[in-house]
Amino acid sequence: MAVAQGGRLEAEALLLAASLREAAPGFAGRLILAEPQPGPLWPADPRLSEDGRSALQALGAEIRPFDSRHFGAAYPYGNKIEGLAVLPAGEPFLFLDTDTLILGDIGAVPFDFDRPTASMRREGTWPVEQPYWPGYAGVWGSLYARFGLDMEATLDRSQPEEYWERFLYFNAGWFTGPDPAAFGERFLRFALAIREEPGDALACQSLDPWLDQVALPLVVASFGGGRPGPELAGMDGDVTCHYRSFPLLYARESDAAVAMLERLARREPLAGLLRRHEPLRRMAQEGEGARVRALFDRRRLPRREKDIRQRLKAAGYWLR
Repeated sequence: MAVAQGGRLEAEALLLAASLREAAPGFAGRLILAEPQPGPLWPADPRLSEDGRSALQALGAEIRPFDSRHFGAAYPYGNKIEGLAVLPAGEPFLFLDTDTLILGDIGAVPFDFDRPTASMRREGTWPVEQPYWPGYAGVWGSLYARFGLDMEATLDRSQPEEYWERFLYFNAGWFTGPDPAAFGERFLRFALAIREEPGDALACQSLDPWLDQVALPLVVASFGGGRPGPELAGMDGDVTCHYRSFPLLYARESDAAVAMLERLARREPLAGLLRRHEPLRRMAQEGEGARVRALFDRRRLPRREKDIRQRLKAAGYWLR
C-alpha cells in the first residue's frame, strides 16, 4: 500500500507503480493506493487527476478512497495511518511511502509478517535534547508505560545508555504487519492519544512532523515486532529506494536508482504525465539531475541529511 493524491504524490505514485512493474514483473501481490477524499480537513481537493488515475490503473494499481477524519491537510503524514483502513483485513501488508522506487524483486524479500518491523534508514530526529528534559529513557519510557508496553525488551544494548539508537526508532517510509485493520486501529489510537495529551515528558518536544514516527515503534512493539533482521537488507538497499525528494535522490542514491528514475521518466506515455511536475521534469527529463549529482561524492557524503539539504539549497536546487 501507498498513499496517492494529486500533485507531487501523483508523480511519485506513477514512478512507484512503474518501477514495481519493471523491477518485479512476477510480483504476485497487489499494489493498493489509498486516496484521500475531499472533506472538511482538506481545503483543496486532494484526489488524483483523471489521466493520472487511468495511468496508475493501467500499471496495475488498485485505487481505493478513504475519508480523512483526524489528520488531513494539517498533518498529511496521517494519511498513512488512516489509509490503512482501505486494505483487506487479516491479510499481511507492506506500507511504502509514495516517494519510493522498486529496484529489485520485492516479492522475493522474506518478510515475516507476523513480526512487524519498519525502516531503519533514519537519523536521531526525535526526541530532541532539551535543557532539563528527562532524557531519552525518560521520554520513551513515559510512552511505553502509558500504553502498557515493555521498553526494556526493545532496547539495543549494544548502544550506550542515553544514546538515541539504543531506543526503538524507525523511519515510517516502510513498515509491515500481519493485519492492517488491527495495526491501523492501534496506530491511530496511539497517535491520537499522543497528539492530544503528550504528557509532561514530551512537553518540550515537537510532534510535527514526527508524530507518525513517535507512535510507530510503540505499535510495532505492541505486536511483538522490532528491528528488521539482515534478511531484509534489500529494503532501503538493492530492492527499494526511499528517495524523499528528487534532488536528494540525485545527491546520494545509487546509480541503479538514478537509472531507474530516468528510464521511467523519459518513457512515453508516462513521460507526458510526469512532465507536469516541475522538479521531476527539471531533474530527470531536462538534465539538471546530473549537475546535482556532480556536487556530491557519494563515497564521502555529509553524515546528516540536513547538511545535504543545505548544500542543495545553497546551489539553488531545493525542489520537491
